[in-house]
Amino acid sequence: MILVIDVGNSNIVLGVYDDMILRHHWRITTIRDRTEDELGLLVKSLFAEANLESSVIDGVVMSSVVPPLMPALEKMVQHYFHVQPLIVTHETDTGLPIAYDNPRDVGADRIVNAVAAKELYGAPLIIVDFGTATTFCVIDDQGVYQGGIITPGIKIAAEALFQRTAKLPRIELVLPSSVIGKNTVSAMQSGVIYGYISLVDGIVDRIRDELPLPYTVVATGGLAELICSDSEHIHVIDPELTLKGLRILWDRIRRGEAAKHEHI
Repeated sequence: MILVIDVGNSNIVLGVYDDMILRHHWRITTIRDRTEDELGLLVKSLFAEANLESSVIDGVVMSSVVPPLMPALEKMVQHYFHVQPLIVTHETDTGLPIAYDNPRDVGADRIVNAVAAKELYGAPLIIVDFGTATTFCVIDDQGVYQGGIITPGIKIAAEALFQRTAKLPRIELVLPSSVIGKNTVSAMQSGVIYGYISLVDGIVDRIRDELPLPYTVVATGGLAELICSDSEHIHVIDPELTLKGLRILWDRIRRGEAAKHEHI
């Protein structure tokens, strides 16, 4: 079995793959100053609840956009699973050509998502990831990562309304019954939810105008289903896209390493 770990700014998502089947997955809060032992005990408790032993894990692959947390995570994997984790970065040979001015600037999660979506749905692609930030990634018809768009995430926008105004409350992110709000809460929910639905559709339209291709539009992230329910352009909702990408990369990279050893 393979343990996959995606470290985001808000959440760490973990999954256990048995061959290519995702048997278990969990989402925990990202806390940047957790120690290796705190992380290890937390992961062991998740395994215990799923009746899993750490000894069943043959390998671990990780991606992260939170560099300060990586030393503790890497030590946790070494200590509690007795393996050296594969850490995906912009320098990893993923097989994905990146046409960014500086490939170092592309987050590991965006690379992993692009690898997974290209493998599963083919190119050209637009990938929309509803995380702490809402990101758009554009893959052309040759399978080249052309670039993308980064906007503030939905939760950031909603929290900013609460934090930066005197009278607006903190709201639950749910789809309101109508666009025109009849009270403050429903008006805020409409502004945030329908605003982001319009943002997604508008940016997809602009991408198509700038680089006209028959894109498949894939959405992922914790709030994908909420936003995409009314979107005109989303074709696929894949909440586990990043975990799938990590599993795909594990196989791809390990096969490449095995082939190199055969030629030595």
